[in-house]
Amino acid sequence: MSEGSTPCFTRTFTASPEHIDELGHVNNAVWVQWIQDLATAHWEAAADPAHRERFFWVVIRHEIDYRGNIAEGESALGTTWIEGEPRGAKSVRSVRFKDDAGKVLVAAETTWAMIERATGRLARVRPEVLAPFREG
Repeated sequence: MSEGSTPCFTRTFTASPEHIDELGHVNNAVWVQWIQDLATAHWEAAADPAHRERFFWVVIRHEIDYRGNIAEGESALGTTWIEGEPRGAKSVRSVRFKDDAGKVLVAAETTWAMIERATGRLARVRPEVLAPFREG
């Protein structure tokens, strides 16, 4: 699957003074936070309310390519989608941040594990949990 073949979720992020490092652009740690914020917002916007109440997700792996950056006051469009099929309690999420010209600034593949709130234990990702992320 790719950005064009499965439902995507987008949000714009604008660099504030606290996001800027000594090189004058968004710090890498901020990009990681934005990846998490984007994924969480996607879950909150698309997931079935019963699933949001029953489960939550924790990130277990980030693989990030930094290809560009933005400075204070500039914005990046973050896009995320669910990649492939889940494996047990794990699901892979793709993330891309692009500048105003459409250039990819940051590309990431993140692996998340689903946790059952009541027990605090890993929960197998069932098709119905990901269904809202697969439909247009």
